[in-house]
Amino acid sequence: MPLMKSWVPSANTPDTPFPLNNLPYGVFCSTGSDTQPPFGPYCGVAIGNMILNITDLEHEYFQYNVDPVFDIGCWNEFMELGPDTWAEFRAKLTEMLSENSPYQPEIETYLVAQSDVEMLMPFVVQEYTDFYAGRQHAANMGAILRGSPDLPANWLHIPIGYNGRASSVVVSGTDIHRPNGQMKAPDAEMPSFGPSKRLDIELEMGAIVGTASKFGTPITVDEADAMIFGYVLLNDWSARDIQGWEYQPLGPFQGKAFGTSISPWIVTTAALEPFRTPTPPREKDLLPYLNSTVDGLYNIDLEVLMQPQGAATATSLSKTNYNRMYYSAAEQLCHHAVGGCGMNAGDLLGSGTISGPDKSEYGSLMEVSWAGREPFTLDTGETRTFIEDGDRLTLRGAAKGDGYQIGFGDCAGTILPAVKHP
Repeated sequence: MPLMKSWVPSANTPDTPFPLNNLPYGVFCSTGSDTQPPFGPYCGVAIGNMILNITDLEHEYFQYNVDPVFDIGCWNEFMELGPDTWAEFRAKLTEMLSENSPYQPEIETYLVAQSDVEMLMPFVVQEYTDFYAGRQHAANMGAILRGSPDLPANWLHIPIGYNGRASSVVVSGTDIHRPNGQMKAPDAEMPSFGPSKRLDIELEMGAIVGTASKFGTPITVDEADAMIFGYVLLNDWSARDIQGWEYQPLGPFQGKAFGTSISPWIVTTAALEPFRTPTPPREKDLLPYLNSTVDGLYNIDLEVLMQPQGAATATSLSKTNYNRMYYSAAEQLCHHAVGGCGMNAGDLLGSGTISGPDKSEYGSLMEVSWAGREPFTLDTGETRTFIEDGDRLTLRGAAKGDGYQIGFGDCAGTILPAVKHP
């Protein structure tokens, strides 16, 4: 599919992440000024370097219920209307914003410059589950932690995951305090308490559940695929030293609970449809309930950047692709519900760390520095093994089309010093 032309000029350039082909969903408020206080939040759709204010347009063009669905500062109520309404809404937006659209005079006054607003959380996260579904990452972690890249016995049979903290999911630009916790050095008799010394990132994609499943009722992979509303970039910040002491035998807890960052724009499954790609060949056949008739992954280029405090530019640490995953989001969602767990509109599923076979494609600093044994050098000349206070980490991603790209906006956060424990 080629670039679709819009009457919004900035949407027609090949370097914009938000052409008419994309139309991602977010929530914004004004930044305010000396003469005008902040206003919002509003639901909006990105088009070029502008945002179409959907909240103010709803009463005239998008009335789906007796009560408004876009006046609550999130996209959850719209998600619950289901795939038919999602498709109808997207078709109407495309018609309104297309080149030579008769709607232009009516709606161009509802455009707001992205540079004049602050982006907020685009949806209310009901539950958060993080998976461990990247094969290269799992092999690397085995080699680092256990001296062998062999996978756990269950890894090729099920998407492994754990339940995280929805309360700790924040939008890009939110600063993250270095977490405190218990750690134990290999040669120490007792654990110690203090700020994490091995703070890390995890390059992931987040899938957003748009429609609920019934408690007690499993779903198929194809049904799960239809339930997914869209995707965001996701950074599951990780305190490796805290995690290493606590995770046996029940898995991550405090080492993961202090912060998870997502990009500000929800890119819909409809926008990503041209970029579908199959999951990799299975080394072992999956059980029949995990079978699917649709390709579950997407061809999305991803990048990790680090910028030390005071540095003028960021250093690119890693470049990989979402198609490196072993399990798709739909397979993860199907497995999540197979025992009868009810899934909710607004549930967030983290893909797990996305790493490729080469060091240049590793999606965590644990892998890039090989647990701190191989320091890496930034463009500033500074070296790192893990994140230092003041460092800003940024994830970027885009699906590349014919003369256009489908972007998510940056997923960024700066690490602040730990808060002193009382």
